[in-house]
Amino acid sequence: MTENIQDFLRKLPKIDELLPLLPFNHPYSIRLKAARQAISEAREAILQTDLSHLPEATERLANKTSILRRIEDIIRELERPSLRPVVNATGVVIHTNLGRSPLPRFVLEAMCRIAEGYSNLEYDLMAGKRGSRYSHVEAILCELLGVEAALVVNNNAAAVLITLDTLAKGKEVIVSRGELVEIGGAFRIPDVMARSGAILREVGTTNRTHLADYQNAISSETALLMKVHQSNFYIGGFTKAVDLQDLAGLAKSHGIPLYEDLGSGTFVDFSRFGMHYEPTVQDSIQKGADLVSFSGDKLLGGPQAGVIVGRGDLVNRIKKNPLNRALRIDKLTLAGLEAVLMCYRDVDKAVELLPTLSMLTASPEQLKKRAVTLCNLLKRLGLSNLLPRIVTTEARVGGGAIPAERLQSYAVAIDPAQLQISAARMEELLRNNEYPILVRVEKDLILLDVRTLQPKDLRVVAEALRNIMEAAHE
Repeated sequence: MTENIQDFLRKLPKIDELLPLLPFNHPYSIRLKAARQAISEAREAILQTDLSHLPEATERLANKTSILRRIEDIIRELERPSLRPVVNATGVVIHTNLGRSPLPRFVLEAMCRIAEGYSNLEYDLMAGKRGSRYSHVEAILCELLGVEAALVVNNNAAAVLITLDTLAKGKEVIVSRGELVEIGGAFRIPDVMARSGAILREVGTTNRTHLADYQNAISSETALLMKVHQSNFYIGGFTKAVDLQDLAGLAKSHGIPLYEDLGSGTFVDFSRFGMHYEPTVQDSIQKGADLVSFSGDKLLGGPQAGVIVGRGDLVNRIKKNPLNRALRIDKLTLAGLEAVLMCYRDVDKAVELLPTLSMLTASPEQLKKRAVTLCNLLKRLGLSNLLPRIVTTEARVGGGAIPAERLQSYAVAIDPAQLQISAARMEELLRNNEYPILVRVEKDLILLDVRTLQPKDLRVVAEALRNIMEAAHE
């Protein structure tokens, strides 16, 4: 039996025979890897075939033309970048798994201008000597927020780490038990405190913390009072939290800095747009926080960054921490962040131009119009079984921001049963499209939530559905 199988395996073409038949515009290492993989797949398929079917199976599996086609497919897969753009039709605006905030064209252009040549990253053009990379965004942050100083590191987790390491290493930091959050990737406030060398002093209970709890916990070992935005959850019912302004008064009376980790961080009052109120960075500064840190790529709508703003003496101490070199941001992030911050000189302009803000604040009328456009585009494909229809749905802010908010939205719904495939299979086909499309599946329907679809995405979706339909009828 084994000898018979070996006879069939010997019918597979040799790799040395295949390589000269492949296009030479691909690197040799890629051609070799793809050929080995294709032969390995064919070999495994033969080994898995019942003996009674081996002759016809081997004729098909060992066919040189078929193997060459498979090699070319593998080459395309190997040469395709791992990090790829996708269409977000999930309705989650700040989608951490999909890269959070998309950036507008003018921000990309600012980044490209810096990327394509040299820049004054750490050179003071006026003084003609070495300068600081942080100066490129510090002035505008101080202008927008009314603070004395600012520092930008590579994300808000880094901002929390370096702030605690600088100001509270070996000392106590008082935090309400109800604010000891865990965010994505199992990042927990108690863990980062431990890593920074700060000592956590919990006060209050999960649902209720009073000003007296902080007061009673203050000692000669207290380095900071810290308030942490709950970010990705909320507690309802019998609850109490200490207002930041009251906490600031307590901190000031004891000569202890108050630091607020605001998490997502926003410069925009979203209640203007009928959403739940989300504390702004300006609010925190005005209420007396000595330091505030927040993310750049969430509600701010910019590139990934961690921003620390507040009292000049405290920020300057953090700047001098050796960790700052390990946590600093690069020139492209600085260029992108500066372009985004300049938008905020006119908040209405920022809401219009920054995709994250425009998606979050889009009106039901705008969304319905977008849904009608997509639905009509799909109907014009002339695919009788597609039968797209518009449904009302709820989108999410995402990114651990405003978790209680449910954004009224519209989606184009497709029933895969009409195409004689399952919802899971159709989701997989869309996800594995050449330009991947990420959707929601609810009640066995494919939902394309238009709140997170960009204008350029509509034709990509239509083309993908046409290809799926055509493949299903082959």
